[in-house]
Amino acid sequence: MSEYDFIVVGGGIVGISSAWQLKLRFPEARIILLEKENGLGTHQTNHNSGVIHAGVYYQPGSLKADFCRRGSLWTFEFCGEHGLDTEQCGKLLVATDESELLRMYDLEFRCNKNGITTERISEAELHTLEPNISGLGALLVPSTGITNFHEVCNKMAELFVSLGGEIKMGQSVEKLEESSNIIAAYLPSEKIMGKYLLACAGLHADRVARMVGIDTDFQIVPFRGEYYQLPAKYKDIVKHLIYPIPDPELPFLGVHLTRMIDGVVTVGPNAVLGYKREGYGRVNFDLRDVSEMVKFPGFWKVVRSNLKSGISETINSWFKPGYLKRVQKYCSSLSLQDLQSYPAGIRAQAVMQDGSLVHDFLFAESERSLHVCNAPSPAATSAMPIGEYICNRLCEKHSL
Repeated sequence: MSEYDFIVVGGGIVGISSAWQLKLRFPEARIILLEKENGLGTHQTNHNSGVIHAGVYYQPGSLKADFCRRGSLWTFEFCGEHGLDTEQCGKLLVATDESELLRMYDLEFRCNKNGITTERISEAELHTLEPNISGLGALLVPSTGITNFHEVCNKMAELFVSLGGEIKMGQSVEKLEESSNIIAAYLPSEKIMGKYLLACAGLHADRVARMVGIDTDFQIVPFRGEYYQLPAKYKDIVKHLIYPIPDPELPFLGVHLTRMIDGVVTVGPNAVLGYKREGYGRVNFDLRDVSEMVKFPGFWKVVRSNLKSGISETINSWFKPGYLKRVQKYCSSLSLQDLQSYPAGIRAQAVMQDGSLVHDFLFAESERSLHVCNAPSPAATSAMPIGEYICNRLCEKHSL
C-alpha cells in the first residue's frame, strides 16, 4: 500500500494539466496519476481536430468562454516555450445563404462580448482569400490556430515527472473508498491511499463519481465524431480553417475543413450516437454501455428532442454522398473519391436527467474528491486554465 497527498485519475490532457499544476503549486507533495491505458491521452486528447480555439461560440461569462480565451494564449505560449509546432492560421466561418449571414452577425456580436477580434469578409474578399471556398460572406477569426494536443499532453507529463510526480499506466481504478481523513483507490494489484483525489475520467466520469457515492443527476452519453481526410494533392486547398455557420437548433458545429499540423486536411466531424464509450471502430456495441444508456431517462429525452437531426446524422454516417453534400455547400470541387478514411473520435457528452446537454464544464465533489464530470470542446485548448481552476478549487475547499 502506497500513500500520497493527491491521487489524479485519468491521463488525458485535463488530468495531466491538473497534476502538473498541482505539482508546481505543491513541490513537496506526493502526487500520483493513474491511467488505465498503456499510454497517455489515448482517447479524446488524441482524437480531436488539433484546433486551438479562440472561443467564438461560447456564452459570455461562462467558464467555457473564460477558459478558452485564456487557454488559447496559454497554449501558444507553452508550445513556443517547449518547441512544439503551432500555426496561427485563422478560422473562416462561411455563410452560404441569407439566414446564415444573419446568424454570422450574431456570432460577431458574441465574439465582441468575449473579447475576440474578428473581421467581416465580403463574398469577393472570401474568393480572394480562399479561391476554393464559396459563400455570401464570412467571419474571419485570426487568433485561431492548430497544434498536436497529444504532444502538448506528453510534454506536460514530462514536466510533471521531472518535478517528482509519478505516473502509473495500465492501472484501472476498480473501486474507491472514502473516509473522513483518507481516500483509497483499489487497482488490480494494489491499494493506493491519498489525502485528496481528483478524477478526470472523461468517458467514464459518471462511473468514477458514483464510486465515492456521489448521487449523479447526469450520465455520459458517447457521440461519435466521424472524419474523412483529403488526398495529399489537396494539402493546400485552403489556407484557413473553414467552418460552416452553426445551426442554433443543433447541438454540434457541423462539418468543416481542418488543416492539421502534420499537413493533412480533414473533413468533419458529424455527430452520431455511440453504442460503446470507447467505440472507435466502424461498428461498435457494448452491452454495459448500452444498458446504462437506455435505463437513463435523460437519454430518451435527448433522443426525442434531436430525433430529426439524429436520423440525418446517422444516414450521412452510412451514406457518403449525404456527408459530401454538407461540405460541398461551401467547397463544391470535392468528390466522393476525395473522402478517404480517417480515425473517428468519441465525445464524452454529459446529459442531464431532463435530457439537456451540458454545454459548460461540470464538476462534482465529495469530502475528499473533486470530479471533472463534463469537459466539452474546447477542453484541449482550455486544459491549462482548467488545471489552474481545479488547483484553486481544491485549495479553497481544503484551505491548502
